[in-house]
Amino acid sequence: MKKHLILFGITLIMSSFVTAQECSKYYPMIEGASFEYTNYNKKGKSQGISKYQVTQVETSGDATKATMAIELIDEKGKEIYKTDYNFTCTGNMVTVDYKSLIPSSMFEQYEGLEMDVSGTDLELPNDLSVGQQLADANVSVKVSMGGMNMNTTIDLINRKVEKKESVSTPAGTFDCYVIYSENKMKAMMVNQTFPSRVWFAEGIGMIKQESFNQNGKSMGTTVLTKYSK
Repeated sequence: MKKHLILFGITLIMSSFVTAQECSKYYPMIEGASFEYTNYNKKGKSQGISKYQVTQVETSGDATKATMAIELIDEKGKEIYKTDYNFTCTGNMVTVDYKSLIPSSMFEQYEGLEMDVSGTDLELPNDLSVGQQLADANVSVKVSMGGMNMNTTIDLINRKVEKKESVSTPAGTFDCYVIYSENKMKAMMVNQTFPSRVWFAEGIGMIKQESFNQNGKSMGTTVLTKYSK
């Protein structure tokens, strides 16, 4: 479940909803817009929900910036993580700060320690089309602890628009582009790659996400259960 939540966190950041509808075709960048997702494990059992809300929108020149508040709640209703992320929309592109790719579990594990973060921002254009290749993104984290440095890198690679299809969730039925990517993680002696697919709908953002293990078996699914704009 932890692996799925890590991938889900990355995917939600990639698919988040920023501001100024004229700037972002796929994501309603509207202050106050809210979205709720339900997370399921590989057996289809609910593992909790994730709540997203656009809390602030600012426009300066040709750039629009927004803040998204995120709250993860487990299956017992207990809050397990809460944070804010920032986004920028300029021209034909939504750009997400590379720091937003850091999994919530890492913040919890290394809370109070010195962290040095660097990377490449995640980009998602407005003009999606089947077969389109998308730019990679990555983040590197160095944690200093007791005179030792622990390095972790997360790379989103082989990103492409795979197909277009309709998908249904408790929130409704949506026409979506399906984006495939591989989430490559390196931490200490661990080196693993997890494929994932995300379903995007115009004007809303992420509708569904599914992650897989290295053998192609589902690790978990996340679906949009309700939203308001």
